[in-house]
Amino acid sequence: MDRELFERAAAVRRHAHAPYSRFQVGAAVRTAAGTVHVGANVENASYPEGWCAETSALAAMVAAAPPGPGRQITAVCVVADRVGGRLTTPCGGCRQRIAEFSRPETPVYVAEPSGESRTFLMKELLPAAFALEETR
Repeated sequence: MDRELFERAAAVRRHAHAPYSRFQVGAAVRTAAGTVHVGANVENASYPEGWCAETSALAAMVAAAPPGPGRQITAVCVVADRVGGRLTTPCGGCRQRIAEFSRPETPVYVAEPSGESRTFLMKELLPAAFALEETR
């Protein structure tokens, strides 16, 4: 697991706005330009209109850089408590969002706050991702 991404995702997780579920999630993405962007989940009373930590991190990335290396994800880390005894992976919508800025071989680290983790490749999490153009 990428230690810096884990630490950044774990730190931002504490900033999550999760008054309804109390389920805090933090995410960090590294780009080909070497930048790291973080995000936390944000809930609101108009469920399901909140957004996931991964979506928040991607929005920060897009806001920070024009198309190019600053928007090409080379690694992702998601930190959350276990659910049903399993590590928490990105939801389906976030898998597609991440896929749009990454490659099938991009590592996605999922971890619990203690640091126990598992590594997936994007192609394992979303083997048939939608793509606007064939760049893979």
